[in-house]
Formats: sequence, C-alpha cells, structure tokens
Amino acid sequence: MAKEQRIIIYTGSVQGVGFRYTAVRLSTRFAVDGYVRNLPGGGVELLVEGEDAEITAFTKRIAERFDGYIRDQSVARHPCTGTFRGFVVKQ
Repeated sequence: MAKEQRIIIYTGSVQGVGFRYTAVRLSTRFAVDGYVRNLPGGGVELLVEGEDAEITAFTKRIAERFDGYIRDQSVARHPCTGTFRGFVVKQ
C-alpha cells in the first residue's frame, strides 16, 4: 500500500491543553512519522506520514482524546516525502 502525507490544522481550544505532547505519546501506537506544532493564530498543525489506515486510526484517536477542545479541522493530502523519522514536537 502507498504511503501518504496529511497536514491537519486543528482549531478551537487546542493550545495549552497538552495537545502536542499527547499527540507524540499517541503516535507511538501507530506506524506514523511527522510532527505537531502550535501555530501563531492559536491552532495546531499536525503533519503525519504513513499508510492511510495508520493515519486514520491515529487521527481518530487524537479527535477522541480532544473531543471537547477541537472546534474544526482542515485536512490536506499530499504524496509521502519519506523525510521524517519518528513523530516529534516541532517548535
């Protein structure tokens, strides 16, 4: 199966609630690579690469964990770059 990249922008009350570090901790359960970072406007950007099923399961788990905090999300799909190893908080 082909790998892909998704860039997801979460908005709502997603900063200051442990979103980034929880995402990194959750990523260890899935075969994904990439990063998560806060955005200046108060949102959070998640860039994740992997198989479709792994990304879907990972992002579903994030959505469940932060159900009361995420107001909206936008998703952009791109070809996998293969440049990421592991999943980290990006400053």
